[in-house]
Amino acid sequence: MSTTIAASSTIQVLGAPGDRFDEILTPEALDFVARLDAAFANRRFKLFAERRRLSGRLASGFPLDFSRATSGIRNDPHWQVAPPAPGLTDRRVEITGPPDRRTAAAALTSGAQVWMADFEDSTSPTWDNIVGGQLTLLDAAERRIDLTGPEGEQNRAGGELPTVMVRPRGWHLTEKHLVIDGRPLSASLVDFGLYVFHCAQRQIDAGRGPYFYLPKLEHREEARLWNDVFVLAQELLGIPRGTIRATVLVETVTAALEMEEILYELREHGAGLNAGRWDYLFSLIKNFAHRPDFTLPDRDRVTMTAQFLRSYTELLVRTCHKRGAHAIGGMAAHLPVQDAGARESALARVRLDKEREAEDGFDGTWVAHPALVPLCRDIFDAVLAGRPHQLDRTREDVHVTADDLLAVRRTAGPPTLDGVRSNISLALRYFDAWLRGQGAVPLDGHMEDAAAAEIARSQVWQWIRHGAVERDTVLAILDEEIAALGREYPWARVDDVREIFERTALARTLPEFFTTDAYARHLVRRPEVQS
Repeated sequence: MSTTIAASSTIQVLGAPGDRFDEILTPEALDFVARLDAAFANRRFKLFAERRRLSGRLASGFPLDFSRATSGIRNDPHWQVAPPAPGLTDRRVEITGPPDRRTAAAALTSGAQVWMADFEDSTSPTWDNIVGGQLTLLDAAERRIDLTGPEGEQNRAGGELPTVMVRPRGWHLTEKHLVIDGRPLSASLVDFGLYVFHCAQRQIDAGRGPYFYLPKLEHREEARLWNDVFVLAQELLGIPRGTIRATVLVETVTAALEMEEILYELREHGAGLNAGRWDYLFSLIKNFAHRPDFTLPDRDRVTMTAQFLRSYTELLVRTCHKRGAHAIGGMAAHLPVQDAGARESALARVRLDKEREAEDGFDGTWVAHPALVPLCRDIFDAVLAGRPHQLDRTREDVHVTADDLLAVRRTAGPPTLDGVRSNISLALRYFDAWLRGQGAVPLDGHMEDAAAAEIARSQVWQWIRHGAVERDTVLAILDEEIAALGREYPWARVDDVREIFERTALARTLPEFFTTDAYARHLVRRPEVQS
């Protein structure tokens, strides 16, 4: 039975026009996005009510556990996700970054198996970045990206390029430059809809498909909503059901307790799960803000060997392989640096982390820079031994309880003053770059994105809240770091940067995301009406 939805209203474009924007913002593409909005906007609003309800229950002391209501799904040994789609069988190294042309060229010539084009944490959501990113993906699908290197050499000419996966913005974000009846559209549906409309058939014709990473899911109902979006989109485009595939980033503690249920909801479109470290820690702080025993120490002291993080990653591998899905490891964000000693030390840390992932059964991992691709590929090559993945390693030795996932107190502890300063400095410098339209920012030898800024500012809030650091101490360091930012970057918008930090790290209650309010206040730009 057909479920085709007619658009109830026409999308109004409030963003300024730009070069070639008309190739993306066609009447047909906008009508397609409007149909998705007509079908799913109300359900999206209801999901936010469920998020607020669950957050309130956790704040009142409600214990988190695996749901009894869905035990039948977890205990049923028979169901599986769909077999790996074309181009997604071997995912041993995936490179991530914003969908700008320079990053696209570097990713497509990196030697990675997958390029994850990121509209979310790696992209500052300016109007130019959003539409320009869609143009980059269209040109990549048409092989119109210039792949010549800095010396004029042609990189990987005629070779097989990485499979493209797209990470749209999360359900909590809107696109205020596209509105219906004065209401901004879901940023998720905009990013997904424009890409799938323009590139789905092109990717199918190239022997791949329209593939996605889904961020910030809180529970299975949000995965079900995505699955229904996929079903309708395929129907509207006339492509076979199941052509769209998606990997979910497990970056909230509530989603960690529903990994199997999330895969179940997406099973005909499911491709795997990914372990997102910083956002996962950020989620723990938000959900247990009332708990002093959840106070985390300096960021660099919270490693993936901590029990609660080991439990999370091992459960992810077991869950994925039990259901025939790929398990993808976390980000290696180190950048190549000039100092030989520092470079070797950084590579040694990456090697240890990726060897652990490969030995634990992960099928692949993420990197932020092409220089890390060979190292990570060699590590997974050694463990895979000619196989494309480790789906046969079901990790039946892993038994994880909810208490294991929440055993933060074994890692909890006060910060050092250097750790407080590091967080404040990172957040301020990232906010400044983000305001200037840069979402992936090289800082202190790492490629940082919004997730790093979120954990940095939320930790400062947590430390003040539970008396691990005095507010006056934070304010004094803030003054010093704002002055340092202004000296280093005379063009920095120091007043705006300070305002964002104060609103998101020093307020009485912890804002859920810095991006929502900062986007509305600072990044929304609409052409002035001429009188």
